[in-house]
Amino acid sequence: MKFLRLLLLPFAIIYDLVTAIRNYFYDKEIYKWHTFPLPVIAVGNLSTGGTGKSPQTEYLIRLLANKYNLATLSRGYGRKTSGYILADESASAQTIGDEPFQFFTKFKNIQVAVDANRVEGIENLLSLSPKPEVILLDDAYQHRRVKAGFYILLTAYGDIYADDYILPAGNLREGRYGAARANVIVVTKCPPNLTEREQQKITTRLQPKPQQQVYFTTIGYEDFVYSGSGQREVADVRNTPKVLVAGIAKPQPFYDYLKGNDDIIKTYADHHIFTGAEINELNALAAHRIIVTTEKDYMRLKGRLPEDRLFYLPIKCQFISGGDDFDKNILNYVGQSTRNRSIH
Repeated sequence: MKFLRLLLLPFAIIYDLVTAIRNYFYDKEIYKWHTFPLPVIAVGNLSTGGTGKSPQTEYLIRLLANKYNLATLSRGYGRKTSGYILADESASAQTIGDEPFQFFTKFKNIQVAVDANRVEGIENLLSLSPKPEVILLDDAYQHRRVKAGFYILLTAYGDIYADDYILPAGNLREGRYGAARANVIVVTKCPPNLTEREQQKITTRLQPKPQQQVYFTTIGYEDFVYSGSGQREVADVRNTPKVLVAGIAKPQPFYDYLKGNDDIIKTYADHHIFTGAEINELNALAAHRIIVTTEKDYMRLKGRLPEDRLFYLPIKCQFISGGDDFDKNILNYVGQSTRNRSIH
């Protein structure tokens, strides 16, 4: 691995230089960025994926949706459409992407939109009636054309950006210096028993700015898996021969939580689009076993496999400590921004 990184280092240096110049031009306002007259929160990472953006975005939705008219705006990765789309009852993973479709399916009191051009996406959202009072930008840390009011930077436990390298030698989309834009840094997917001493060691490695707070979260799994027609206890599912299906960046914790001795495991790339042949194979397996998948994959598989044989496991972001302080930071930002807007 070290030898491969050495081979790729010249290309990484070029990539780093290009991204650094781009960021410099935005920082100095040589490149134009846009601000908007409402609270905009961007959730993202420095790496190419697998940091838990969807659970973090859902955490924010639960925190804010009952207090404000809330909208999410995503690129809509993996969809077969283009341009701006506001989710409605005709939406699917194919039209808006699996993660936005998951938000739309779970949270009926928010507006869910997709647009690769985040500036135009926000402008379209602001033309709605009623218009959103808060917008969450999903996976938008590098989208510099929009200047959000609050940035949440995610980095995964065991794979923090301080130990990574820029593409293609590593997995970073931009250099570690990009972390300076964050208001808060969240270390995700931690062991639930992570000690304060271990948290401090990681914080030291991240070298946050004096104004930046670092939080630690873990993935919380539910005690049930769900299908379109019912639910089953995880304790029962563990002892049931099944097929575990995952098309996410880092599926091992999902497997570890559910797997039994006689399971078949099918792993696909992140945001994988299932082919007809793959669906046929899974249908054949479903004749003798249940299939359990991630919630994100379920959005792409439902309707293509038997409803009573296909189950998904929901997950949630849970703070190990400091959750109340994180909530206070977000609510203070949104509340202050909303008050300032009403004054002007």
